[in-house]
Amino acid sequence: MVQPDFSSVKALLDDRVEKYNSPDFIPHDPVSIPHRFTKPQDIEISGFFAAILAWGQRKTIINNCVRLMELMDNAPYDFVRNHQEHDLQRFLGFKHRTFNDTDLLYLLHFFRWYYNTHESLETAFMGEGNELQTQKERLIYFHNLVFSLEDAPQRTRKHVATPARKSSCKRLNMYLRWMVRQDRCGVDFGIWPNMSMADLVCPCDVHVERVARRLGLITRKGMDWETAEELTAHLRSFDPNDPVKYDFALFGLGIEEKF
Repeated sequence: MVQPDFSSVKALLDDRVEKYNSPDFIPHDPVSIPHRFTKPQDIEISGFFAAILAWGQRKTIINNCVRLMELMDNAPYDFVRNHQEHDLQRFLGFKHRTFNDTDLLYLLHFFRWYYNTHESLETAFMGEGNELQTQKERLIYFHNLVFSLEDAPQRTRKHVATPARKSSCKRLNMYLRWMVRQDRCGVDFGIWPNMSMADLVCPCDVHVERVARRLGLITRKGMDWETAEELTAHLRSFDPNDPVKYDFALFGLGIEEKF
């Protein structure tokens, strides 16, 4: 078997990063939802829901997220902090694929509990003393924290992935890219200062996986956490400081160019 020419792969991906990592990417992607806000906590909350709901057709995802933000009076941080019990009735019947009002109401409950004592959701991944060192540890910690409240529904756990269940954690890794990456192009927000861009793991959707396999960046069978780490290790060899910038290139090649 001929080994891939990774220098050519890097050149291809660098070129496509320049093409797709631009403001033109924003309107047609779920990242457009947190771009509606400027307050960090609004960006965190709206971005979380946009990421969690990011499966299916992008137009449907965005439309449902816009509707959800409207139900929160387009002020998600203020809503989760100050809503009254009767305000929650408006969410009854909300649904996106298998995500329903039970899941939504619990996550709103979690956010109210969490933001009562924390300024930023970054701590929910990093630990109270920023003691967690790997993305695997951080994602497991986050999942366990979200479902630490005594009334956590079992059904909602499937919507917040964890490496402990071997998941590639595509949507959470995408969310972390949004919150952590800092660059000149303005697609990602870079509002979390304590997590390093170098630690991020590439989100692996079907488009990214397909292109990465064709380029020889994934050799493991199946798609799980170790596969996501394998891909990211290759991308880190191209840019140790910002490996997940290549998410733009792989996704763009897969969905725009049918690579």
